[in-house]
Amino acid sequence: MKIIQALSFITSITILFAATISAKINPPANGESSGNIQDVTVKDMNGKEVKLSDYKGKVLLIVNVASKCGYTKQYAGLEAIYEKYKAEGFEILAFPCNDFGGQEPGTNEEIQEFCSSTYSVKFKLFDKIKVLGDEKAPLYALLTNNKNVEQGDIKWNFEKFLVDKEGNIVSRFRSKVTPESEELTKAIEKELSPNPNPSPKGKGF
Repeated sequence: MKIIQALSFITSITILFAATISAKINPPANGESSGNIQDVTVKDMNGKEVKLSDYKGKVLLIVNVASKCGYTKQYAGLEAIYEKYKAEGFEILAFPCNDFGGQEPGTNEEIQEFCSSTYSVKFKLFDKIKVLGDEKAPLYALLTNNKNVEQGDIKWNFEKFLVDKEGNIVSRFRSKVTPESEELTKAIEKELSPNPNPSPKGKGF
């Protein structure tokens, strides 16, 4: 009897240990997070690592962009709001991706040249990334599974996430919400104010 009890105990411990290790190696794919983007490191157009904690104290708009999309003209609006609010502590972080219809086929250099020559973009462009699938960038895994905003995969180019001065994701706006829309600019202005009230969870679906 003692031998059976001992074997049962050992088996239980083994199963528990295996389950714990498995959970660490394979965390739930769709587990929601309240994570802070300041914990994330990304790469700029030159491949240099950038800690998003460097943007502490800034209000951020994070956008996945593409050069050959029907929404590409939103670059002009993005540049306009960047120029309007940058002196108040506003930054735009743009991440090119080729996940939707192959609409961003260019190299980093080609993307940079296109944005500069066509739209006179001065806000920050980052390394081309994946925003979908198994190779989804850690930043976008955090953005799309965050409990503070509407969850779920990026649907198309030019989706926008608004981040407060402490690195918390506060609003999400789908592609059709234009940069200069009242919905988006009011949310930006709230976060830039000294004592912002909670921003609406923008959707624009």
